[in-house]
Amino acid sequence: MRASEYKFLPTEEEEQTMLFSWVSMQKHTYPELDLLFHIPNEGKRTEQTGARLKAAGLSSGVPDICLPVAKCGYNALFIELKRQKGGTLSANQKQWLEKLLKAGNLAVRCNGFEEAKNVLIKYIKGEIYGSSTIGKSKISEKGCRKVQAAD
Repeated sequence: MRASEYKFLPTEEEEQTMLFSWVSMQKHTYPELDLLFHIPNEGKRTEQTGARLKAAGLSSGVPDICLPVAKCGYNALFIELKRQKGGTLSANQKQWLEKLLKAGNLAVRCNGFEEAKNVLIKYIKGEIYGSSTIGKSKISEKGCRKVQAAD
């Protein structure tokens, strides 16, 4: 790759930081965003800390972000945020998205800040329906972004 072809690719943490920066500036427009929160479920831990957190309810694969607001016939919105390119869902993450979906929530994987922002806006405005398309994301009949086998 030539230097002229290099494009900065934010990390997952940077994508999430950009999203929450945008959220803090948009709460006046979308008051529901005041309820948006991050579920700190990632990160490297010592074996002892991991065991202690697991005993306290930590569960592998829980999505990164939750908006506990009912819209579009869903109880809440859960977002598993990945980088724009290169992020993959673990088996546990796929299972959690499916479980949350079956429980009446919208549970999606978003690639990057822009896609997550668009999902939030459409969800809050009530514009997500059975077969919606959000950016490059397809929301299936069940309301969950279709997960490719390559994820």
